[in-house]
Amino acid sequence: MIATVTELHGRSKTVFKVGFVPLENFTLIALSSAIEPLRMANHLTGETLYDWQLIRPTIAPVTASGGSQMMPNARLDEVGDLDLIFVVARVNVKDSIEPEILTWLKARAATKVLMGGLCTGPFVLAQAGLLDGYNCSAHWECLAALQEDYPRIFCNNNLFTFDRDRITCTGGDVALHMMLHLVAGHHGSALANGISDMFVCDRIRDSQEPQRLRMENHVFASQPKLASAVQLMEANIEEPIDLVDVAAYSGVSRRQLERLFLSFLGITPSRFYLKARLERAKQLLRQTTCSIVDISSICGFESTAHFNRTYKKYMSLSAKSERSLRVTLGSNLVLTEEETGLIPNIASAALALAARETSFGILANHDADQDASKHPEGLGEV
Repeated sequence: MIATVTELHGRSKTVFKVGFVPLENFTLIALSSAIEPLRMANHLTGETLYDWQLIRPTIAPVTASGGSQMMPNARLDEVGDLDLIFVVARVNVKDSIEPEILTWLKARAATKVLMGGLCTGPFVLAQAGLLDGYNCSAHWECLAALQEDYPRIFCNNNLFTFDRDRITCTGGDVALHMMLHLVAGHHGSALANGISDMFVCDRIRDSQEPQRLRMENHVFASQPKLASAVQLMEANIEEPIDLVDVAAYSGVSRRQLERLFLSFLGITPSRFYLKARLERAKQLLRQTTCSIVDISSICGFESTAHFNRTYKKYMSLSAKSERSLRVTLGSNLVLTEEETGLIPNIASAALALAARETSFGILANHDADQDASKHPEGLGEV
């Protein structure tokens, strides 16, 4: 439910004021995707419907993810009334949280202002204690850590979430769609659709669409039973479901499930499920202080020894070594998994083909055939 300005402040206002609080090395695409719809709303209507500013502890340049710098408009201690505050964060968000920002957010929350987080920004709100009891969306990379560190938050895998006076978003260009819903709630769908057209956006995505689909969108749309199986696996990491049951819940036989995964993902169901569990383990190792014993249990392994053997075998380094990298490196899960052979390295195959072919039109079918031939056997139940 999108709260109106009148509901929040007990009076009408013509200008909706938004404050963005970027942390060092914030993700620029999330910030720009949230600001641009507001600018376009003003442009299309010829009115100042929205006003926004960047807010930091000091008036000094703040560095974005790509290395560019932006100058804040105001300091935390000099900002006037705001209707909405967004925290914009980065990969490895725990390393960039500033105590003065947490203190300021807590004080502002007491004024009943709308608050939100973009990308990993919800983690900052969580650390400030401002998301307890709320439904929350966050970037998939920090979602596992958020769930483990803050059990009173109801995390989901949705693109974005409006829950009372909190707005949370997974980041990337999803912020554009979230802000279009905000504009529609304030000024109607016609304006939101007009903004979408100006940005050559073919549709406004729904808040409950899942983030980080494991397959191409057209495959996800045309293979609902495969999508159902993937979602079941990802929702049951701590207590893995037998593949016979996954198939039954998805409305297919076990043999059909194998064919679907090999045909469209180039990987067996058992290996895909293992990959999902190891991926979750990697997030927890990199982003939380959970012990390796706890992580092995959280990710559905019967013993720590079994987890350690499996992790080292398929991730090319031990769980202990993975943990030691959390401060110095950002996570690059998909690339790492491809390099270890857990999933086929389709990008490398495509580059090799590009040197020989005049068109990329045949790559999709060729890669699918190549990947299926690489993984004809299952990994076995783990």
